[in-house]
Amino acid sequence: MPGSNEEGADERPPLIVRDDRGGLGVSGTLAGERDVRWLAQASELGDVMADLSGCLSVIRVTEEGIQAATASTRALSVFHAENDDLHLVGTRALHVHLVANNGRIVWNEIALQTMIRQGYFLSDETPYRGVTALGPSSVITVKGGRRSIDTRALPPAQPMPTSARAKRRAISQLCDALAAAVEPLRTGPESVNLALTGGRDSRLMAALLHAGRVPFRATTNGLDTHPDVIIPRAISARLRIDHTIIPPVRTEAKDAVLVPHPSMRTYEVIRACEGMTSAYESIVDYRPYSTTPTMSGQSGEILRGGFLYSQGQPTGKAMHRRVNDFFLKNEPFFTDQANEHARELAAPWLRQAVENPWEVLDHLYVTYRVGRWHAAARVGSLRRGDPVQPFLDNRVVLDALSLDQRWRHSEEVVYELIRRLAPGLDKIELDGRPWRFQAGEVEKRRWWQWKPSVSTAVEPAGKNGWNWRTSPGPRLSALLGEFVLERADALSSLVRGDELKAFFSDPVVKQPALAWNLHTVAALLTGAFPGKPPAAAEPVRIEIPYI
Repeated sequence: MPGSNEEGADERPPLIVRDDRGGLGVSGTLAGERDVRWLAQASELGDVMADLSGCLSVIRVTEEGIQAATASTRALSVFHAENDDLHLVGTRALHVHLVANNGRIVWNEIALQTMIRQGYFLSDETPYRGVTALGPSSVITVKGGRRSIDTRALPPAQPMPTSARAKRRAISQLCDALAAAVEPLRTGPESVNLALTGGRDSRLMAALLHAGRVPFRATTNGLDTHPDVIIPRAISARLRIDHTIIPPVRTEAKDAVLVPHPSMRTYEVIRACEGMTSAYESIVDYRPYSTTPTMSGQSGEILRGGFLYSQGQPTGKAMHRRVNDFFLKNEPFFTDQANEHARELAAPWLRQAVENPWEVLDHLYVTYRVGRWHAAARVGSLRRGDPVQPFLDNRVVLDALSLDQRWRHSEEVVYELIRRLAPGLDKIELDGRPWRFQAGEVEKRRWWQWKPSVSTAVEPAGKNGWNWRTSPGPRLSALLGEFVLERADALSSLVRGDELKAFFSDPVVKQPALAWNLHTVAALLTGAFPGKPPAAAEPVRIEIPYI
């Protein structure tokens, strides 16, 4: 395609297929051309999607009508709307809205309350009035002027295996699904670039690529003395792969970092993600399309119980309270109208939490954390390439959700996968705490007491744990506050004015993510995008506190 930024991407299965009856468009990745043919020829998309490997969504147009389908995570979104004349389906919410609304933008203001609370949507709403995200494992059909939506429920978890043999069998099934997800990469023209950190999930990706004999190299972003650099260095040495460390941009004296001005950062995030994730998140900036396959450990929590992975108390009462807190976070900060809307969204999940709180936290993660937050952020990454994400592979997700949540929460499943795929990686220390199922057997040590096989001297803990996003300092806090308070009227239906002033009264904001969320929504509602980019602004200097 002359002029496209996707030249050289001919190795992957075709994303657009035409025949005498119509056409099929695929967003995302599939295992092979055979799957594309199945989708093109199926009488009902839902019958085929349920069994496919890949991370994808599909839109098919025939003489009879339109069908669109999402996989189990809906990490590749489908949006739909209607007006008096048309039913509309597309993969970009703003495009769908502009066509449905005659080129005008009308904000769905009340829906943005959850964007301020969480930085993404805990619903199928979008910032655009009348535009809705299609749910996971769903098919929308427009035929004869009528629209229908069919959704398959996420699979219930089976009881935990009671024998070592049954455990091995369950692990093998999940392992096979993961192997199938990366199989196409074995014969690719380029090595995979893996974003490797000190955590569990990217380590599993490294083990998976190693076991599958997929050529790959590792890249790590961070300060040289941070655990997220030290541990990947040890993993790379064990697997004998190339490892590149990319330090953050720092001043010449190396006593501070330079970050984009909030207005520039927010504009770029809204432009890429259409107002469905916060500028608190670091999205991929635009560059010419690269055919180099990229991977990371993002969304690996699916294999560890979804939101259960960060749930402190596993009692039913505590988990019910956690669900409520998701939807009504910072409740006194918001208006009565915003809180009432949040309660309406929370109600069906709270009812389910009474019956099965373990499943609710598991499915909430897939439905919203992946299906809305990750899906929105992923759109930014598609400007540079098409990342391969085995944790979001349709078959991997369905097999993982079928495993008992308590077993996944114990982290034994991930541990056994790593041990099977790359023996030895399970012995390298973790950042933070030990494996949950070994917590009673392993003496808990601070990370600076470890002895990783690296030559870099380990610095004191305070230095290595610093992050500018969670410790923004007074200059960045002031810029965020000035911008939001100048636009307080635009937020008046969502947040209380007195609470807003009090929030930004401290020299350094106490909840940086909330400050960025407010900045993002304020920019959105006051026309930051669509529109001209903000005037060039100097990067913000944030001093590293321990220098």
